[in-house]
Amino acid sequence: MKYLSENRYKGEIKGLVLDWSGTTADAYVIAPTIVFVEVFKKQKVVISMEEAREPMGLRKDLHIKALTENAEIRKRWNIVHGKDPQMSDVENMYADFVPLQLKCLKQYSKLLPGTAEVIKRVQNSGIKVGCTTGFVRSMVNILEEESAKQGYVPDASVAGDDVKNGVRPLPHMLYNCLLYTSDAADDMQCVDLGGRRI
Repeated sequence: MKYLSENRYKGEIKGLVLDWSGTTADAYVIAPTIVFVEVFKKQKVVISMEEAREPMGLRKDLHIKALTENAEIRKRWNIVHGKDPQMSDVENMYADFVPLQLKCLKQYSKLLPGTAEVIKRVQNSGIKVGCTTGFVRSMVNILEEESAKQGYVPDASVAGDDVKNGVRPLPHMLYNCLLYTSDAADDMQCVDLGGRRI
């Protein structure tokens, strides 16, 4: 017989961790998706918006790598290039991705309706709010600036490149948010919404 231990937290919630795209802003996660499609198009490989969204939540360089590992995309790449995509191809596409993403991010930074008001109520009730994302810090800086103009200012923010050892679905970004919001130092006191599940 296997032993099963189940921990349940019954205290108050002290932390809320949210994703950016699709959870607080950019309702349909357009900003990164169109850029993924564009960087593959530059390589003469067509990918759909649906395919581009599939590994969403990963840091963007890892997202591109995951796309190159998709069997259908890999077949199309082979037809065009006569070989499987290499790590150098991933690096080149990521180098193309960053400036394109930075250029269009403001355009897709509109908060979801009610986000600023709800977050203010949550924060006023004593709950700390953090954000995690697969975007890198230079992109998060734009998102933070634009969201602040709309009334949304998280207490903590962790970008995909802020974490050395593991990105989603590993919990390192969540743990960093908990460290930055010291009142919510226990993951049992925190709710994580949006992004990839940990």
